[in-house]
Amino acid sequence: MRANFPVRLGPAEEALIAQLKAAGADATAERVTVVGLPTRRVESYHYTDLKTLLRAIPPAATPANEASAPALRIPGAYNLMIANGVVQNAATAPAGVIVGKAEGGVLTTRDDILVHINGALAKEALTLTLENSVDPVIQIERRIEGEAAHVADALKIFVADGASTTIVETFSGSDAAHVGNHATYLSLGKNAVVTHITLDLSARAVSHFATNEYQLADGAKLRTLVVHAGAGLARTHVFPRMAGAESHADLTGLNLVSDGQHADITMETQHAVPHTSSQPLFKSIVRGRAKAVVQGKLVVARDAQKTDAKFMHQGLMLSDEAEILSKPELEIYADDVVCGHGSTCGMIDEDSLFYLMSRGIPKAEAETMLVRGFIAELFDPIEDEELNEALQTIVDSWLMAGK
Repeated sequence: MRANFPVRLGPAEEALIAQLKAAGADATAERVTVVGLPTRRVESYHYTDLKTLLRAIPPAATPANEASAPALRIPGAYNLMIANGVVQNAATAPAGVIVGKAEGGVLTTRDDILVHINGALAKEALTLTLENSVDPVIQIERRIEGEAAHVADALKIFVADGASTTIVETFSGSDAAHVGNHATYLSLGKNAVVTHITLDLSARAVSHFATNEYQLADGAKLRTLVVHAGAGLARTHVFPRMAGAESHADLTGLNLVSDGQHADITMETQHAVPHTSSQPLFKSIVRGRAKAVVQGKLVVARDAQKTDAKFMHQGLMLSDEAEILSKPELEIYADDVVCGHGSTCGMIDEDSLFYLMSRGIPKAEAETMLVRGFIAELFDPIEDEELNEALQTIVDSWLMAGK
């Protein structure tokens, strides 16, 4: 069939194939040659048609000569950096943290074109092993510097049994039209407790793609937060696997998009064993002619009895031109579970706005208060005060930009 209907490749695909061949990734190059970048006919990319949205692939990145200022400073954090795909020298690590490098990609095999490309092009991965609990926030800056560049980088983290930590990844760099393809694999040992936050603070010209994969052992507790607040085109895949009994994940995310931006959070949670739970909660705030997408699938295996999982996406449109797309899915093979999903979308509540304005609060300030209230349940569980304040700063900056 494909021989009769060959895929017409665009400039982005041609450049991508050339880079893959130059890297010796002939199998992935052949895959792109045969099927091209995913279109809306591919279910998981139905709302984010890469063939249409990704018009160009810049040259492969070269090592960065200098780094721009951090997009976000978290006081007291232990900082690590990956610049243009290269792991930088790190300061002395806190006790119990082992920092290293490994070759190649970090994700398990998935039939996803971005995962295949990352595995083929990522030359080295930053590795972290946490042998015990770590108090300071671990901040990992992933930057793309200089002229427009295509970067594939990788991060692999192991958290030992009973350990706890907070890890923040920030994605930023220069203002050029970069394409970033980032991968993170995080393994939680038995009864480990981890908060993992990823913040896209890239320039508007950037296309940002990230894949976060999690493996949870018995009793592990995971909290995630994905924030899209920078790139013109952003898509983050979230793939948690509840592999241990009594493991639990609070999976959250926020699309903050304005004119011309397209942000997509796609999640697939696998409940593989009995007695696991998850609470995915995602929110989108859109103004101007922008688009936010959230796709959330809960997959419950045949043996995963007593699973408790609920997916929710809530959208807030601040303009008539805003667009929010939501697709919750359940795929359940067990028969003794409590699972559900929901999705809501609307404008700012006029009654609440009128109430605040009737108390003398100017309209702009009243709208800001309502937006902050809308996202409060995403940020309130973040216990580190300085980190919480840094997150609030991102929202405040976005709100101010719209005034």
